[in-house]
Amino acid sequence: MRFTSETSSDGIREQLFLLDGIPGVLWTPDGAAGPRPLVVLGHGGGQHKKAPGTADRARRFVHELGCAAVAADVPGHGDRPPHEEYGRIAAENQARVAAGEELAPLIAAFQALVARETVPEWRAVLDAVQRLGHVGAGPVGYWGVSLGCGLGVPFVAAEPRVRAAVLGLGGASASAGDAARITVPVEFLVQWDDERVPRDQCLALFDAFASAEKTLHANPGRHGDVPAYELDSAVRFFARHLV
Repeated sequence: MRFTSETSSDGIREQLFLLDGIPGVLWTPDGAAGPRPLVVLGHGGGQHKKAPGTADRARRFVHELGCAAVAADVPGHGDRPPHEEYGRIAAENQARVAAGEELAPLIAAFQALVARETVPEWRAVLDAVQRLGHVGAGPVGYWGVSLGCGLGVPFVAAEPRVRAAVLGLGGASASAGDAARITVPVEFLVQWDDERVPRDQCLALFDAFASAEKTLHANPGRHGDVPAYELDSAVRFFARHLV
C-alpha cells in the first residue's frame, strides 16, 4: 500500500492510496491511534471511490462513530484504466435493452462477472488497511447499494471479518446463492418503484439472506430516490453492531 496524498478537514483525515494498482481512499479521525471499527463502502455504477454520496457516508461514519472508512475504485471506474471487456459488455447490454430485452437480468449477469475480480481486490484492501496502526483489526461493516450491492453480497459472503452490512437496490437473480451464506445482521433498502431492479427480485434477495437479524426498509420512488434519512438509520445500525 502506497499513500499518494493526505488532507485533513473537520477532524477527519483523508488518505488516497494505491494497492497493486487499485486506487482507494481511507478516512479516519484526526489523530487516530489503535484499533477501531472499519466500514468498507461500495460505490454505485458509473461512480467512484470519492463520489459525493460515498464521501458523505464515510465522513458521517467517521465523525459519529469514531471508526475508519475505506472505498476503492471498481474496475473500469474512477482512476482505474478503461476495462475493455466490461466496456464491450456494457455497450452490448445497452443495445440489447434498446432492442427490447429486460434490463435486470443483464445487470445481474454483469455484476456477477465484475464481482469475481472485485471481491479478491476488496479483501486485499481490507488486509492492507487493517495492518495500519491507526485502523487495526477491529470489527468490519459493509455499506453498498445498486452496484455496491451486486458486488457487496459476494464480498460479505466471502469475508468472515464483516459483522454487519447495509445493502439494497439489488436483485436475487445473481446474488441469491451468496446471500444464503450471509448470517450477519443486514439492513436492506428497496425502492418500491425501482425501474432498474424489479421489486420482486429485491424482495427475493432479502428473503435469501440467512441472517437471523435482517430488516427491510422499503421507500416509494425510483432507483436513485433513496431518502437521505436512510443514512441516519445506517449510522444507528453500525453503532449497534460495530461500536
